[in-house]
Amino acid sequence: MKKAIVFLFVLVPILSACTSKKKYHFDEGEIFHTYYHIKYEAEQNLSDAIMSEFNKFNASLNPFQENSVIYNVNNNIDVEVDSFFTQVFTRSEEIAHFTEGMFDITCAPLVNLWGFGFENLGKVDSATVDSLCKFVGYQKVRLAGDRIQKDDPRLKLNMSAIAKGYAVDVICRLLERNGVENYMCEIGGEVRTKGVNPQGEVWMIGINKPIDDSTGTVSELQAKLPLENMAMATSGNYRNFYYGENGKKYAHTINPKTGYPAEQNILSATVIAPDCMTADALATAFMTMGTEQTKPLLNKLPNVMAYLIYTDEMGNISEFVSDDLKEIIIEK
Repeated sequence: MKKAIVFLFVLVPILSACTSKKKYHFDEGEIFHTYYHIKYEAEQNLSDAIMSEFNKFNASLNPFQENSVIYNVNNNIDVEVDSFFTQVFTRSEEIAHFTEGMFDITCAPLVNLWGFGFENLGKVDSATVDSLCKFVGYQKVRLAGDRIQKDDPRLKLNMSAIAKGYAVDVICRLLERNGVENYMCEIGGEVRTKGVNPQGEVWMIGINKPIDDSTGTVSELQAKLPLENMAMATSGNYRNFYYGENGKKYAHTINPKTGYPAEQNILSATVIAPDCMTADALATAFMTMGTEQTKPLLNKLPNVMAYLIYTDEMGNISEFVSDDLKEIIIEK
């Protein structure tokens, strides 16, 4: 009995020494023309590994980076696509299919034309829009083995509406490979969590009010919710927009079917999903679709919730909240 008691007294300090090594780390910086904030509990700082993943992502999916995979695809340079590109392209096709083309990564020429992409194609007129629409359409491009095939060489891809969410997933996978069980990863407003925060509580994430602010400096919360082992993304036309010479506001969400900025009643769409890539893409799709098309689609998507802020027929600000989300969301 004495030996057993001695063994226990020796074992406890050893276990305590092992478990006490973990602490919360905080990494932040600028990436993809936006900012990232990552909190995670680990034995050591993983900032070098995180930056390495960011560099791999840039080499694959950054259209501004010369010789990246997507840069070469867009410029018809023969290139073998990597796993990052393949995963985003495949998921983009799936979401394009069940949104009936309202989410479409081939609308890059239109996004560029309206001044929200990686190129500036010049003055906008109806003739130019019509001509560009002729080689826009997700059915006109496909993945064949490790190569992209296009029906028209002028077709270009813009994955900005899904890639940032995927980058969040990439970093979260890295954290989990390193044994991290508690983390919050946020890139440009797209966020994914697991476990608990440093206070031992579920991560609480805010949703901004859709206040017009092209500077990105105005921030006021509309609501907040506990995000537990899920991802959240918000899309809105209140940050990325400009006013034309006619005084009309043009926002970054382009309708791939008309070629023009979407003029729907949704001011912001927040989507909660198991992964951030899906949440990011759906938030953009919902902005293009509007409330009447979005609501029935939500009923067909398992494990997906949405919080929509929109203007009703009388011009008043209204909200739509998924039934499951109503139980946990906290209105401000």
